[in-house]
Formats: sequence, structure tokens, C-alpha cells
Amino acid sequence: MKRNFVLGLTLLTLLAVVNTGCNTSDPNEAGAGSGKTRHFLNVSYDPTRELYAEYNTLFVDHWRQKTGEIIECEKSNGGSRAQARAVQSGMEADVVTLALAMDIDEIAKSKGGRPGLLPSDWQKRLPNNSCPYNSTIVFLVRKGNPKGIHDWDDLTKEGVKIVTPNPKTSGGACWNYLAAWGFALNRELKDVGGLAALADPDKSEQVAKAQKAAYDFTKSVFKNALAQGMPGGARDATDAFVKHGNGDVFLAWENEAILSQQAKADEGFEIVVPSISIKAEPPVAVVDANVLRHNTSDIAEEYVNYLYDPAVQEVIAKHHFRPSNPDVAAKYEQKYPPLTVFSVDEIFGGWTQAQREHFNSDANFDKMLVELNQ
Repeated sequence: MKRNFVLGLTLLTLLAVVNTGCNTSDPNEAGAGSGKTRHFLNVSYDPTRELYAEYNTLFVDHWRQKTGEIIECEKSNGGSRAQARAVQSGMEADVVTLALAMDIDEIAKSKGGRPGLLPSDWQKRLPNNSCPYNSTIVFLVRKGNPKGIHDWDDLTKEGVKIVTPNPKTSGGACWNYLAAWGFALNRELKDVGGLAALADPDKSEQVAKAQKAAYDFTKSVFKNALAQGMPGGARDATDAFVKHGNGDVFLAWENEAILSQQAKADEGFEIVVPSISIKAEPPVAVVDANVLRHNTSDIAEEYVNYLYDPAVQEVIAKHHFRPSNPDVAAKYEQKYPPLTVFSVDEIFGGWTQAQREHFNSDANFDKMLVELNQ
């Protein structure tokens, strides 16, 4: 089983590399003042397709007005984890805008004796830990909510068909997994101070029991997801639920849920906001090693910085992500009401620890899959 799974991941990575939509000209030949058009690639994750389609057009015009230079911005979308592996394997990303900090951390690591493609402290370069926008995980259900899905507990009911992408290839799925785990922890610890008990050494025994309960709960959620088959990326999962009619509930990025509602208004999809969820913070970064080769450092730096401009933050809100700029965010309070959320740092000790304990080979998620397939 493990060998077939690894083979599947390898094929996904190769497909991601092929499906970049890049111009075939050699980026190493282009440069400012060379007389040749410089090409620039943003490797991103599935739910940002519409956002970066508009942003790239906006940025090309911004760069032309600022410098007089005409450039071409291209993008690649896929499951965040698969995209990170593709960049590690040679996809010529100038910038990555992925779903998880740990995916960019992987790109920063040395591999096969080669140095990482960007510094390990990349997240300190931009405001908000290099996260120009954020989101959360909600439930998308069919008209009338026939299965009565109101909170995370309902996802473990017998016969509830859950659609979620695979945490091995999708960053969004990792957020889904951690959100379910955090809900269970919060519930199990409610009598000893809730999530604050995680930082209290005197509550270690209760925390250990709660962690075991959270493992069992999350495994129950993914049991109902595994029965559907887990797509490779968030957009594939959206298509499975929205276009192909699979499943009773879709664990979705907030922006994907809103897009689905709008695109299929006749279907009457409903968004269910759970009692507690996770603050999803997708980061952005310049891939230093690549931009130095491509002579696109100036474009890349401006590309990620311009995402924080108030006008661009308005575009981000338009595409259903929550802006990081507080003034812009305040204008959209009705569209994005406050939610009870927790962070990866608060519950899991940061992404490095979350990766090690939950998503590495033979970590918690792999153990769940083995147990569910016995």
C-alpha cells in the first residue's frame, strides 16, 4: 500500500511540473535592459486561481507604470503540498504563494546535498509572518442541509459522506485535519480551562487524555472522508462536491465555499460555520535561488510586497479571502464576521511541530490511514 501511495505522489508532482502553463522561452536569457520580455512564475495552491489571475494582470500594469518595463506574469495552481515538491524538484518558481508555511519551509530545506532555495527565516521578511491574507475552514452542505451538519461532531455520524482533499498533497486538507483536531481538544479540555490548558504543566495528564481523544475524533472524521476517496487538491475536491454531486458535506476554505455558492446559486448550497475553527494563514515568499538565476529579484520583491497595498487588499477581499490590512478588513465585517478561531502556534506549537507529529511519514495521519485500512 505504501509503495502505491508514494508512486501516486510522484505522479502528482510530475503532473504539477508539467501543468505550469509557462512560456517556453528560457527565463535565464531575459533580464532588465536585455530587450527581451522577462517572464515571471508564481506557483500557488488551488483556491487562489481566480485571485492571482486578476492580481497578475493588475501587477503587470503596476510594474509597467512604475518602471516602464513590460513583463509577463504566469501562474501554476495545484495541491499546495504537491506544488512545494514540484518546486523542490525543479519547477522554476520565482514566487510561491502556498497554503502552508511548512510547505515553503520544505522548499527552504537542503535536499540531496543541494542547499535550500530560500533562507529558513523567509517568514520574517514581510508583515504578518508573510501572510497578506487569511481564511478559515467552513462546511459547505447541500440545500436544506439534509444531513443536519451543524458542527464538527456531526461529521462523525454514520453514513455522512465527507469531501476533503488529501493532506499528503493538499495544504487545505492539512488545515481541515488540524481544525478537526483542535475542535476535539477544545471540547475535551472545556472543564479544565479549554485550550489554555495546553500551556499549563499542571494539566499535563488531562492534556494527554485530550490528545488521545482528538486523535480518535479526527480519525473518525477521515474515516467518513476516506470512503469518498480524497482528491489531490482543494479545487479537485470542490469539483467533486459541486460539479459531480459527490458527498454530503465539503470541508472547504471559506473562499471556496463562497465561490461555490455564487457559481451554483441554483443549487442552493449552504455554508455552515462551525462553533470553532482554525485561522488559516497562507504565506508568500520569493524563491531566492530561482530569481537570482532568472534575474527577476526586483520583480519578485515588488510582487510580494504589492500584495499588502490597500488597493490590492480590496482585490483580495473581492476574491473572498480576509485581508490583513485592518482598515480594509473593517470595510468587510459583514461579509467576514468574527469567528472563534485558534492558530497553529496556539494548538500545535507551530508548523514544524505540526509537520513532525501529524504529517511526516508514519506520523499521526499515516497511522490513521493504516488503522482505517486494516
